[in-house]
Amino acid sequence: MNPRIAFLGAPLLTLAYGVIRIIDGLDGVRGPGLAWTTGHLAFLGALALFVVVFLWMRRLAGRNVLSTVLTAVASAGALALTVQFGIDVVAGFMADDHLAMSVLTQQVRQNPVVSLVAYDLGPYLFYLGQLALVIQLAVMRRITAWTPVLVLADLLMPFIDKDLIPLGAVILLFSYAGIARRISRTSRVAETTSATTVLV
Repeated sequence: MNPRIAFLGAPLLTLAYGVIRIIDGLDGVRGPGLAWTTGHLAFLGALALFVVVFLWMRRLAGRNVLSTVLTAVASAGALALTVQFGIDVVAGFMADDHLAMSVLTQQVRQNPVVSLVAYDLGPYLFYLGQLALVIQLAVMRRITAWTPVLVLADLLMPFIDKDLIPLGAVILLFSYAGIARRISRTSRVAETTSATTVLV
């Protein structure tokens, strides 16, 4: 996959989720319904692209041990969030109103394994692994030093207020666009070097 698709698509789909979430809550209640389902599906798509992003970051880092471990951690977090959002989507389809949907979700969360994996621990791996990957790339001078600051700002937004998710997504879009450009330049240099070697 072209890196630009993943690096631009992930924050754009996150932006879509954040905006739809705000619209869904204008009546004071979020879900179930079309907005709830559409927003969650948008973020599920973003999570799939985030995994591709992590793989490209690992490649940019040289596929060393640290980047491999961090990619695994971040991807595990993305999988945990996928489970969480998948539960929300299913609950939305099964419930007739917000209260019934909340009851269904709470019933699922009563399972200690599901609660640990999809809510209490697993999702944080996504944030920590992603930030650590970006910091590693900055330390290696593969990306600009300010990129981790922007990524951290994005990651903090949902914890400050979930209505700030769209703002965080825009910030992430700028930081990810820079990484995508660096990967594209690196790939072109590698292709040129390879072609030169063949000619020689």
